[in-house]
Amino acid sequence: MAKKIVTDLDVAGKKVLVRADFNVPMKDGQITNDDRIVQALPTIKHLIAEGAKVILFSHLGRVKEEADKAGKSLKPVADRLEELLDKKVEFIPETRGEKLENAIDALGNGEVLMFENTRFEDIDGKKESKNDPELGKYWASLGDLFVNDAFGTAHRSHASNVGIASNLESAAGFLMEKEIKFIGDSVDNPVRPFVAILGGAKVSDKIGVIENLLEKADKVIIGGGMAFTFFKAQGKEIGTSLLEADKVDLAKDLLERANGKIILPIDTMINKEFSNDGDIKAVSVDDIPADYMGLDIGPETVKLYAKELEGAKTVVWNGPMGVFEMTNFAKGTIGVCESIANLNDATTIIGGGDSAAAAMQLGFAEKFSHISTGGGASLEYLEGKELPGLAAISNK
Repeated sequence: MAKKIVTDLDVAGKKVLVRADFNVPMKDGQITNDDRIVQALPTIKHLIAEGAKVILFSHLGRVKEEADKAGKSLKPVADRLEELLDKKVEFIPETRGEKLENAIDALGNGEVLMFENTRFEDIDGKKESKNDPELGKYWASLGDLFVNDAFGTAHRSHASNVGIASNLESAAGFLMEKEIKFIGDSVDNPVRPFVAILGGAKVSDKIGVIENLLEKADKVIIGGGMAFTFFKAQGKEIGTSLLEADKVDLAKDLLERANGKIILPIDTMINKEFSNDGDIKAVSVDDIPADYMGLDIGPETVKLYAKELEGAKTVVWNGPMGVFEMTNFAKGTIGVCESIANLNDATTIIGGGDSAAAAMQLGFAEKFSHISTGGGASLEYLEGKELPGLAAISNK
């Protein structure tokens, strides 16, 4: 069912609560990557232009006890947002109470306020992350309308998304809308051929995704550590490579059900140690020595995957092809990234997480149709699961 979008709301003169995803990486009180703040700008700028009283909030990291508050304030985010908007952002270092309420009541049309990290409410009984109904109701009472633009938390039922939406008319922000459009439409109504590429360490992390995409995609390309569990299922020697022994039967079952849709690596980069140095070489997946481990797809597999991607019109990629943090085992991820980036006339989507980080680090971000801001949320969306934060938004 179609969800309301921020443009469906009459926001002029209204107090609009905006759940953003400002969970940015920080070091020594400094933001090291402001991409999530930048991604939130279109919704915030729209609300300002329409004369809304904008009230922003987000979580930042995990907060379980008082000591966890150190370095988790949203103040640096408010300061950075102020720079990006070139407009004052009033920061209230509270999550509730008279000071916050008075500041909100004093807001003028087109003005912006941010309140403190919603996870500070988790210190006393996980009120935020357990979706405490009183907290959701209280936060809802601070505004007239609610806009959820935090796709990164859409797979969680929290007071700051589901709790507020249960008590107020709500809509998706532009970033949330973009995620729904790209990931949802591409998986449910893809332009074919539709190729899914799945990497990462464990089959167990991707079971639901593989099962869902086997039904919907024309090909499912596998890489990363989880490939070795599939090799084991085929009876191959995998040496000391990563193995989920309890998932071998499942991998065997998936291969049988796939009817040839699953494409596995044909060679791998091996080493005796989990290290960027040592006796590193490419071998066929049929010739992995018993005392070596595979840490990346090999050069022949990079060529194979480039060929398998030829002509694809929709590509969804989630998970690196190897231990890309080590330069000697990053070539597989780089190769796949280049192959996808150079496709013509294709919708290309990265489903968050490590593959998104890899594409950004490698300078390919601009070459993709969409890079998801939500790792866990995009993974559950690819599984076909209902996301509570999205489901709670008002229908059109």
